[in-house]
Amino acid sequence: MGGGGDEAMQPLFVTKQLKGRVAYRCFASTIFVGICLILVYRLKHIPSSEEHEHGRWAWIGLFMAELWFGFYWIITQSARWNVVHRLPFKNRLLQRYGDKLPAVDVFVCTADPTLEPPTLVVNTVLSAMAYNYPTEKLSVYLSDDGCSELTFYALLEASRFAKQWIPFCKKFKVEPRSPLAYFLNHNDSDQDITFAHEGLAIKKLYEDMKNRIESAAEMGSIPKEVRDQHKGFSEWDSKITKKDHQSIVQAYLVILIDGRDTKSLDSDGNRLPTLVYMAREKKPQMHHNFKAGSMNALIRVSSEMSNGDIILNLDCDMYPNDPDAIMDALCFFLDEEKGKRVCYVQYPQYYNNLHRSNIYSCSSMVVTKIELAGVDGYGGALYCGTGCFHRRESLCGRKYSEDFKAEWNRKTWKNAGKSVQELEEASKVLASCSYEKGTLWGKEMGLMYGCSVEDIITGLTIQCKGWEPVHYNPNKRGFLGVAATTLDQVLIQYKRWAEGMFQIFISNYCPFFYGHGKIKLGAQMGYCVYLLWAPNSFPMLYYTIIPPLFLLHGVALFPEVSSPWFLPFAYVFTAKNTYSMLEALWCGDSFKAWWNLERSWLIRSSTSYLFAFIDNLRKLLGLSETTFDITDKAVDEGVLNRYQQEIMEFGNASLMVYIISTLALLNLFSFLGGVMRVIIFSKEFRNGFSGLIPHIILCGLTVMLNLPVYHALFIRSDKGRIPSSVMFTSIVLASLACLLPFHYCS
Repeated sequence: MGGGGDEAMQPLFVTKQLKGRVAYRCFASTIFVGICLILVYRLKHIPSSEEHEHGRWAWIGLFMAELWFGFYWIITQSARWNVVHRLPFKNRLLQRYGDKLPAVDVFVCTADPTLEPPTLVVNTVLSAMAYNYPTEKLSVYLSDDGCSELTFYALLEASRFAKQWIPFCKKFKVEPRSPLAYFLNHNDSDQDITFAHEGLAIKKLYEDMKNRIESAAEMGSIPKEVRDQHKGFSEWDSKITKKDHQSIVQAYLVILIDGRDTKSLDSDGNRLPTLVYMAREKKPQMHHNFKAGSMNALIRVSSEMSNGDIILNLDCDMYPNDPDAIMDALCFFLDEEKGKRVCYVQYPQYYNNLHRSNIYSCSSMVVTKIELAGVDGYGGALYCGTGCFHRRESLCGRKYSEDFKAEWNRKTWKNAGKSVQELEEASKVLASCSYEKGTLWGKEMGLMYGCSVEDIITGLTIQCKGWEPVHYNPNKRGFLGVAATTLDQVLIQYKRWAEGMFQIFISNYCPFFYGHGKIKLGAQMGYCVYLLWAPNSFPMLYYTIIPPLFLLHGVALFPEVSSPWFLPFAYVFTAKNTYSMLEALWCGDSFKAWWNLERSWLIRSSTSYLFAFIDNLRKLLGLSETTFDITDKAVDEGVLNRYQQEIMEFGNASLMVYIISTLALLNLFSFLGGVMRVIIFSKEFRNGFSGLIPHIILCGLTVMLNLPVYHALFIRSDKGRIPSSVMFTSIVLASLACLLPFHYCS
């Protein structure tokens, strides 16, 4: 995208390809050759059925596992062959558009005041209200699917605090603009006197607000004097429940026509952004479609009010970290040459509570810097559900056409002449649970229904309508969230993701069929890197169970070290893992973080991905329906202390923990037993030792990856250890597994 000397003709963003693509493709080609040689070896050396019937089936099983690994590796190459990075020019944007910038609506979604504490929610809202953007063109909407008067009260408190917080942020260029994050990491006493004085005052206001909200949460009710101050509390009565309530829309609106609402000003006399609370109607007998239904209700309600051209959607724990992120995103939408095709700009998900070692691998720098950027290189950037700027037209189902032309400088408010009360009443109809009946909402309009990863499938359908998304990963992180602090939370979250993504793959929306002729093959493959998480469970389980058991009994399933056939196995294993480590280090991860990622992949494959696959089978058989599990954002103090010490939190007797413990012990018993037999026992066993070296390496590495599991089983005494009941059961199951093959392998 070149530009001439005329500033008006300069692009608002450029796309740069990552260097070293040719070298990587040559390297990947050698890996591919090695994989082919491994498969040839498996086919040429299948044991005869007469002599080694059970070894034959184990051999064929390894061939099938390696065939899958090879196929999946090819799929992952789509995310590495055309990596691109985007660079916006917001200074050019300001010079070119000035006061003609489009209106922006920010959607924040919450669903449970217990799992998602209101103080966390309002910090996200406050940081969004404090963006460096014209306040008359900025509106923030909170969707409360829990219909909690406590959340409404917290938002009411936040609307008052915002009158002091927003001018403070803009006056002193405060960052980040989440009060919780700012006061946690900054000491105003080190600044100049004026800043320190105002900083202490605003901190006291925040602490007072926080204490009032938390006190109300502890009491379980809102004080009567507070309820009497706002008519909104009259919407709640004793019959209202989380799953059964009317639609509630309360708006703090800045009337933009003649400035009649003189109360909607901050302490410096400047306008405040629009702030809207919404709890859509729910009835037990009607499906509410989880977050997708909430987002679609917000789209409709906002269209009746501010009707912003650009929509930013955020999870309630993902606060804006860069106050200029809107300006960066607009560079992609408003570019004269390529901007009209852009449907959304996705920022990567980062977290503010991660350690450098990242014990649960909640976020991977390789995924954000390489994989997602690589899929973007084929025009297939994934919509990840939060931290994403949308073009309203594309999100509402419009197909792209070459004659499409956006009208950015239109009236901000659709119904500017209506009063606040009229807007609220009109919006309640749009938030009712019967409104969507007989419409295209959830099918052709808004976020898609019927899938637990509504974001991924929605992004795919938008792209297949001709639009092009953008993955933007700036040096300054645009958004920061809260990562899960227990293994159980992480596994449940990944199960939901893997389940929903595999559901897409086996549905009519499989990218290879639905996207055929609509998006590039590289983008189709890029989607499948994540859609195929679930089926990875079976080959991973096979490799975790069968080679260790055959090591224990001296039956080799790999070529001897002296054989030329050993070379492709050694090369593929060494080259792939060495490159993976170097790639992680280059992206900014530590060696320990990479090692933890390998452990996480092993654990997720044997638990989250396995159950995700099984649940999809149950859905196909009509035995279950789609569910949506909310990740708990409230953290116990003991759990938090262990997390800060980088100690893995097991702490319950779930089926997933049983599987993790049993597989870890199975590999430990097999490794120790196999090595002891090599050292101590029969000469015949030692003569076949060369063929068992790959077994020992694989089993030994698995044991090393599982060291935190053994620590939690046998050494730890805190509440986060693996329960004794799980330990004894796992020992019995692993021992039985080690004894059973004697009949087959002797």
